[in-house]
Amino acid sequence: MVTYDDVAAAHERIKPQVHRTPVMTSRQVDEHTGANVFFKCENLQRMGAFKFRGAYNALSQLIPEQRKRGVLAFSSGNHAQAVALAGRLLGVPTTIVMPEDAPKVKLEATRGYGGEVVLYGKGENREEVSARLVKERSLTLIPPFDHPHVVAGQGTAAKELIEDAGALDVLLVPCGGGGLISGCAIAARHLSPDCRVIGVEPAAGDDATRSFKQKKLVKIEVPDTIADGARTTSLGAVTFPLVMKYVSDMLTVTDDELLRAMFWLWERMKIIVEPTGALAATALLQQKVKAKGLNVGVILSGGNVDLRWAAAQVIKSQDH
Repeated sequence: MVTYDDVAAAHERIKPQVHRTPVMTSRQVDEHTGANVFFKCENLQRMGAFKFRGAYNALSQLIPEQRKRGVLAFSSGNHAQAVALAGRLLGVPTTIVMPEDAPKVKLEATRGYGGEVVLYGKGENREEVSARLVKERSLTLIPPFDHPHVVAGQGTAAKELIEDAGALDVLLVPCGGGGLISGCAIAARHLSPDCRVIGVEPAAGDDATRSFKQKKLVKIEVPDTIADGARTTSLGAVTFPLVMKYVSDMLTVTDDELLRAMFWLWERMKIIVEPTGALAATALLQQKVKAKGLNVGVILSGGNVDLRWAAAQVIKSQDH
């Protein structure tokens, strides 16, 4: 089990390289929800997402032999960029397995940070492709969420949020494979014990919500959702027990709700977030959480959005 001591140690370890991202507020959001809302802006993190926290924490603890041989990560984009950037900073060669249809902005950024990108098609299994490369090249696998060092690193986002905003009644966190929400829930339990931590998933990819409700690990097919960072099929061996122990509830939002909230954040708060990054904010703005009179923290997990894709979504919505 990952503990708060692991989160605190990760924070000290990564502090020289990770941005302490700002906590933003909005009078309009407070009036709309009746709450005091604090947005932790991980869209302004290095490489544009919270993933850098966990990746840097994991790579910085490799032994010299592992650093020399290099690491492999599989990701739709943000973990890919995070591992590539952490590898560049630490002098560790990185190989990144990514889907052919990954957002172009994330592919280009991963290569720009020095990662060797290996693409796989829709008929291929990324874990199988990764396992083959790990064996052939003697690489160390750094998975996107199911790793204790990754979980501890991600929890530093909530640690900073609570330190800056004060005690919270509710913390809303996007959920894919559960690395972010696991780490954040651990930090919240220690720093703000009465805080309810709620995970938010896309409705099309509700594996974690089903797992939480059924109290058993549920696996689904790769979901079709605009939240590409949450196209996971299940929680992991590390994250599932942590979610069950520390998380208070799970809920979902639709892609249409997600788009509306994302563009609202762009237009009203001038915050550029990607669809996955807006999951938690969507649940709040759609009033799926009772927030009136409460102090509410919201993790905006990333901002690596393809602007051409986003513009097409605006045009499509206007046509309808």
